[in-house]
Amino acid sequence: MTIEIKAPTFPESVQDGTIATWHKKAGDSVSRDELIVDIETDKVVLEVVAPADGVLSKILKEEGATVLSNEVIAQLQEGASASTSSSSSSGSASASSSASGGSSSASSSSSSGLVNPAAQKIASEKGIDLNKVAGTGRDGRITKEDVVNFEKSAVKTSAKADAPKSVQAPPVEQGQRIEKRVPMTRLRARIAERLLDAKQSTAMLTTFNEVNMGPVMGLRNRYKDQFEKTHKGTKLGFMGFFVKAAVEALRRIPAVNASIDGNDIVYHGYQDIGVAVSTEKGLVVPVLRNAENMSLAEIENGIRDFGTRARDGKLGIEEMTGGTFTITNGGVFGSLMSTPILNPPQAAILGMHKIQERPMAVNGKVEILPMMYLALSYDHRLIDGKEAVQFLVAIKDMIEDPARILLEV
Repeated sequence: MTIEIKAPTFPESVQDGTIATWHKKAGDSVSRDELIVDIETDKVVLEVVAPADGVLSKILKEEGATVLSNEVIAQLQEGASASTSSSSSSGSASASSSASGGSSSASSSSSSGLVNPAAQKIASEKGIDLNKVAGTGRDGRITKEDVVNFEKSAVKTSAKADAPKSVQAPPVEQGQRIEKRVPMTRLRARIAERLLDAKQSTAMLTTFNEVNMGPVMGLRNRYKDQFEKTHKGTKLGFMGFFVKAAVEALRRIPAVNASIDGNDIVYHGYQDIGVAVSTEKGLVVPVLRNAENMSLAEIENGIRDFGTRARDGKLGIEEMTGGTFTITNGGVFGSLMSTPILNPPQAAILGMHKIQERPMAVNGKVEILPMMYLALSYDHRLIDGKEAVQFLVAIKDMIEDPARILLEV
């Protein structure tokens, strides 16, 4: 039985996608729910898995091709095997492809389905024989961590074996200037488009302030172990305090939580906070929905989950749409000062930076304090300078005195 493999259903905000990577070739055996192709949109990378066991008989859309929502991209011969597929194919090229699929089938079948899709993907990319990997998951299932740990141990063993045979790399010719040209990914192109649009279509200004992180750092050091124990492994970070402070500041100054729609101003009665996350493919901004109703632990757990899934390409499009305000933390990369760019149609974005000890004047005396520069970029068409400064000062006051967050004063 031939089954059509289709592209996922794209939301209205996504017009089409691009075939990024085929993880299987025509003639390869596949298992149900096994990853076979990645489709990149201008927001996320979507994974398409096999709908049943069988052989990938035909690929209709090659890498780089543009696909529409629910468009047929390949065909699957249900219940077939790679050897069966090769016998019905003609030409040496088809036989070669089938032989390759047979090898893949042996690797998959040896695990009897006890392999997580993520583990299967990594093993395929790294050329790891799953027969040599010990599974630590439930019922002996091989997990992603098992494959990663196996690869690390193999690298160490290989390094020790090759240590006595040090080979000097050939010298590079003087004057050699190497260049590499690669097409821009859809996600990177979309990011570039939105950033350029934000610069050209908004009256963006940035106001700065600095905050003493000592009180929050002291509170965190005092309760972090108890917090992690109470909330089952959720760590107490700094971002949770800033999200809570931003929620309260947005309540006080509604214009910062608003957006422009044509000639109208839309005031949002909720706080959906976007948290910028850096990935290998570019910056993504998943959204904490109704952050005003979330506890500190829920915020920290949500941010941690976003970060993990963003780096694994597991975020859904719906998780990165909307948002009324954004927070970005360049400090994790060592940035001391920056001017963040707006995330339209939002009217403002808060930039956090590196915590650095600096001499500060306190009550007529010089003290060394852990200071952080804060930056608020805002759309001057909607937010006046006075409101922007008041908003940033409110953030500063709540971080320097965390009790204000609890008391909402």
